[in-house]
Amino acid sequence: MTPSQEKFDSPPTILVTGAAGFIGSAVVREALKRGYRVIGIDKLTYAGNPASLEGLSPSGLFQLIEADILDRATVSGVFREHRPCGILHLAAESHVDRSIDGPGDFIRTNIEGTFHLLEVAGEYFEATKNESPFRFHHISTDEVFGDLEDTAERFHELSRYDPSSPYSASKAASDHLVRAWSRTYGLPTVMTNTSNNYGPRQFPEKLIPHMILTALSGNPLPVYGDGAQVRDWIYVEDHAAGLLDVFEKGAPGETYNLGGNSERRNLEVVETICLLLEELVPERKREGLNRYSDLITHVRDRPGHDRRYAIDSGKVERDIGWRPTETFESGIRRTVEWYLENEAWWRPILTGDYRLSRLGDG
Repeated sequence: MTPSQEKFDSPPTILVTGAAGFIGSAVVREALKRGYRVIGIDKLTYAGNPASLEGLSPSGLFQLIEADILDRATVSGVFREHRPCGILHLAAESHVDRSIDGPGDFIRTNIEGTFHLLEVAGEYFEATKNESPFRFHHISTDEVFGDLEDTAERFHELSRYDPSSPYSASKAASDHLVRAWSRTYGLPTVMTNTSNNYGPRQFPEKLIPHMILTALSGNPLPVYGDGAQVRDWIYVEDHAAGLLDVFEKGAPGETYNLGGNSERRNLEVVETICLLLEELVPERKREGLNRYSDLITHVRDRPGHDRRYAIDSGKVERDIGWRPTETFESGIRRTVEWYLENEAWWRPILTGDYRLSRLGDG
């Protein structure tokens, strides 16, 4: 029996932190599809975009609360008022380059924020555990495991932690906190580590949307170093489905790796995007440009850039029955097509208007 089925009237309520973010908004959609009532919590920093949640509120089953997970009083009030059966914790600073330039925000949000959330969730669990089930699902990254370099190995749930950037170090610390709260305080937790996500509604600072939109603008496509860094790519809707499957079926205290089984070199990803743009919108090439791929420009590599990540999803496939449905070829095509068809979503981000309109709404 899952935490969504035990002792709850329909529909059960879950909290999703980082709900207006890329993965968070996909999780909200998947949870609503499964019949949950969802309370989203988001600080609405630069990467939190309410436009990613448009059309969900009229159902009455979704509410977005603007709050910082460091604001313990507000988060405690959300728990008391809505009495969730669980939480999917996705709120995090996640861009590696930003963590190198300014690690402080990553320490505060990813470590201190998770600590405060665990404290609130632990108090709520202790107060309600004889009345209602509860589960704390912490969403992490494969970057905590460091660099596989050029080996044929893949990360598994017992891989040694060896983070390379302030971002991955802060996520590793939050992972350790979640395990400590499970073992010391008995908080029912599950944790997932995942590979690189891509798909609709991803903030344009990330590789795939950045390359799509930069190519459409006719500007150089910057590729770090030789572009031979390998990442395992997972389509965001597959990931969201996997997260809900683990939330519902995962064993308390366990960790599960969710990968896309789609390893690609960064340069190969950019070249694939260029080929799709050649096929889908050849007329949008900058005047005088023969091919989109002519825009590819190799730039100085970033410090501490890991060479290869890859996920072994065998445990979650065996124990829970989840596996990705999108191949990289089908997922990247869907992604490029979505950005071509949804300029109204990404154009205000590039101009900054989406932040101005948010401020205007008070």
